[in-house]
Amino acid sequence: MEPGQIAAEGVSRSFRVNPHRNLTLKEAIIRPEMRRTEEIWALRDVSFAIEPGASVGFVGRNGSGKTTLLRLIAGIFAPTNGTLEVGGSVGSLLELGAGFHPDFTGRENIFLSGSIYGLKRRYVRERLDEIISFAELERFIDFPVRTYSSGMHMRLGFAIAVHVDADILLLDEVFAVGDEAFQRKCVGKILEFKERGGTVCFVSHSAAAVERLCERALLLSKGEVEYDGAASEAIKLYQKLLALEEHPEEVGAGLREWGSGEVRVESVRLIGADGEARARFVSGEPVTITLELIGERPVPAPVLSLEVRDLGGSLLGASQRDLGELGWDGTPGERELRFAVEHLPLGEGEFQISVALTDAAGARRYHRVDGAAHFSVDPSDDARGALRLEGDWELADTERRVEAG
Repeated sequence: MEPGQIAAEGVSRSFRVNPHRNLTLKEAIIRPEMRRTEEIWALRDVSFAIEPGASVGFVGRNGSGKTTLLRLIAGIFAPTNGTLEVGGSVGSLLELGAGFHPDFTGRENIFLSGSIYGLKRRYVRERLDEIISFAELERFIDFPVRTYSSGMHMRLGFAIAVHVDADILLLDEVFAVGDEAFQRKCVGKILEFKERGGTVCFVSHSAAAVERLCERALLLSKGEVEYDGAASEAIKLYQKLLALEEHPEEVGAGLREWGSGEVRVESVRLIGADGEARARFVSGEPVTITLELIGERPVPAPVLSLEVRDLGGSLLGASQRDLGELGWDGTPGERELRFAVEHLPLGEGEFQISVALTDAAGARRYHRVDGAAHFSVDPSDDARGALRLEGDWELADTERRVEAG
């Protein structure tokens, strides 16, 4: 088998689970029925082939078997049934800081992780400065890892994984933690790994990340392969599974967007008074939020909700508009929507914008994107204080249309 190649044939994996937690020795003796275990199948009859240099995403609901599949590829455990062959060496980041010793320093944990990967100490020493620099932990590298935040754990773990000279890179929700700047750096490093001919297996709830990094995706449902093909189509099918849920449980695991997809938000940008797209503003200055919407199929005029939240997800302000009032005619195609705010009513801080498109009754969710855009605000003498999100909506005049499918 070639380095970087993966082949699965009829792979299944089961676990035996005891529903009674914290079973004592006394209970086990006098109540033998509590010792009974239940067989849970995480994967059933999964077959696929990945060629060297390919980038494949794994998407699906929580509990669909994505992480179990990556752990099988990593060799953490073996299939219950079927065969799985993996060619070459594997670098993995399946959990944030997995394998780190909390009382060791960041520097010591780099060498510890290197030994787990089977790397020579000399090899790790040669790349030590590069790993520390990539993780942006120069000031904290000699502090115990137990003092690190979850973001620092993630940065260190990712830096080690991508600097391993591996043929296959396994990534599980590596973008769920970390600021936007570091996420861009992670994407750049993964793309660099791809250009060198490495194979990438990527699990994420972020549709944008999967579509950017992967040409192909497997949609898993209840441990079985529901779809294997183009990443964009897999994402659409996945979002349809979530379309009618207001708050899917996957949000806590990093899910950023979902919906049935008849109309979707393609991009969100913030424009300054100079007409240029920016990510930093001064409190009180004018700003225009520009949204590019794409109608895939004819639908009645949707209702658009725009929310401003802090980085913790707390709602600070919102605006809602029926697009029929702005002249939405229901024809499929691309449209640009602008929301002009004369005075930005935010104090100093970091913020994000979430957008939702629903039908008039709010019963069908066409598309929702959390964290569609991030921006920061610097203070000014005429800051407005409490947030009151007011502005003027405008549906830009555009002739861009596509034929109805």
